[in-house]
Amino acid sequence: MFSLKNALIAFSWLFLITITPLKGISQDTLINIEDVEFSSGQEATSSGDSLITDLDGVEFSDGTDTATTADSTAAVSPTVVSSDSQSESTSLWGIFIEGLLGGFLAFLMPCIFPMVPLTVSFFTKKSASKLQAVSQALTYGLFIIVIYVALGMLITIAFGPEALNALSTNGVFNFFFFLMLVFFAASFFGAFEITLPSKFVNKIDEKSDKGGMIGYFFMAASLAVVSFSCTGPIIGTVLVNAAVKGDRLGPAIAMFGFSFALAIPFVLFAMFPALLKSMPKSGGWLNSVKVVLGFLELALALKFLSNVDLAYNWQFLDREVFLALWIVIFGLMGLYLIGKIKFAHDSDLKYMSVPRTVISILVFSFVVYMIPGMWGAPLKSIAAFLPPIGTQDFDISAGSQGGAGHAISADATSRKYFNHFHDRATIKGMDPYYDYDEALAAAKAQDKPLLVDFTGWNCVNCRKMEADVWSDPGIKQMINENFILAELYVDDYDLKLPESEQFVSETTGKKINTVGRKNTDFQISKFNSNSQPLYAMLDNNEELLVPTSGANYNIESYRAYLQSAIDAYKAKK
Repeated sequence: MFSLKNALIAFSWLFLITITPLKGISQDTLINIEDVEFSSGQEATSSGDSLITDLDGVEFSDGTDTATTADSTAAVSPTVVSSDSQSESTSLWGIFIEGLLGGFLAFLMPCIFPMVPLTVSFFTKKSASKLQAVSQALTYGLFIIVIYVALGMLITIAFGPEALNALSTNGVFNFFFFLMLVFFAASFFGAFEITLPSKFVNKIDEKSDKGGMIGYFFMAASLAVVSFSCTGPIIGTVLVNAAVKGDRLGPAIAMFGFSFALAIPFVLFAMFPALLKSMPKSGGWLNSVKVVLGFLELALALKFLSNVDLAYNWQFLDREVFLALWIVIFGLMGLYLIGKIKFAHDSDLKYMSVPRTVISILVFSFVVYMIPGMWGAPLKSIAAFLPPIGTQDFDISAGSQGGAGHAISADATSRKYFNHFHDRATIKGMDPYYDYDEALAAAKAQDKPLLVDFTGWNCVNCRKMEADVWSDPGIKQMINENFILAELYVDDYDLKLPESEQFVSETTGKKINTVGRKNTDFQISKFNSNSQPLYAMLDNNEELLVPTSGANYNIESYRAYLQSAIDAYKAKK
């Protein structure tokens, strides 16, 4: 009994240490072309088009038809060899594991965990043999999977894969997700319960009394609707994470992992009824799992708010503010775990169990780990989810305020968009250009190859590459000495192009009026790609020296990749 309970509670901590890093290995952040603005001088839809018009040609607010974009870019001759299929495979596995963890956590919710003995007893008592009981439980488990996967498919059908692709950088949706996760957190804290209409619940429950396959289907449906009050926030979080990664099958794969994990206990206990005796009894610890998840929902919500803050240059949620909020959130979680904070539905904590003690130690250790980040410590293990180090107001490692300490050229301050990007975005020790044409001219003048880095404010993989690979002294020196670096942000909606530089895209037919859209259009038309990060190394004639590459977290492999481009450039001279 003790060991099983330990394992169940441990799933909560497993979620803590895995849910966010999985975003780092997911498919590269996908671009979005939209015209919704939060900043001053807000601009409504310039074309008057609706947010989403149809499933075949999903349009966002500037009228950009992402389906049209895909069709148009298909006509562009591929000039790259990319790893999109491998990235997609990695992403889907990450989404599946997130769904799996979410399902295990849902199993620990107060509205599901107590139902297991009742449901399994129903199968064992009604069946003439153990084999029949197992068969019925398998059918029940299968229908649980079918129902939740169908929900995931409905998400894709309702929005369309092109719209899902756009969610990752769309400011409106990121802000909506932030509010939704805060709403879920409040529910887990006990402020209210998210419930479905009682008439609908009762009707589903009535149909579950029917025999045969239909009865088992409605039993599974009854589980889904009755438990929605505490599984809804988990399902919502899992679906949000899957949707913003832009994978066509993401929501369905997430729900497959979720339902698979949810079905396993019912089938397992039906096969081995004796295990029911070893199940921990329901109690206050179930509500503790909900509250811990509430803290995690709040922490995750801040990441979506940070995406909007960066894309629209609000500068409210800078790195140290983000860290301060995380330190407080996880600090409160630790205090809750040791019984210093109580919520409305909590029972008294008479003693600290071993699992609770271990988790408390881990949470407080995480808080202590984050504290040096307030003074500019890199915090590499979570750097991918924090705002860029350039947003840090005070960086002790740089020796002064404002993110100074970058090794920049004498003419750097006169470069286009320098004041907009450099202090907030540039990695310390790097000396990039932020305009492609200007960077190309510098590459020709200095007789160096051009390294084009298509990146984004909301790109988790980009931050992870910068923190884990580009911050390596050898990689940084290699780039600085051998390349002209161009950092092209595809999701910066705050920086408008002058009227004289605005144009209509030959690829999409849409008006390009911001720096982000200009870089997006260039990436699509030149490299037939719409994912970040994307690294393209060109000679002075704008021809690829080596195939483009996405995220590659192996330092030695990335070093070899850079060297291959250097060698190719020298061979052409």
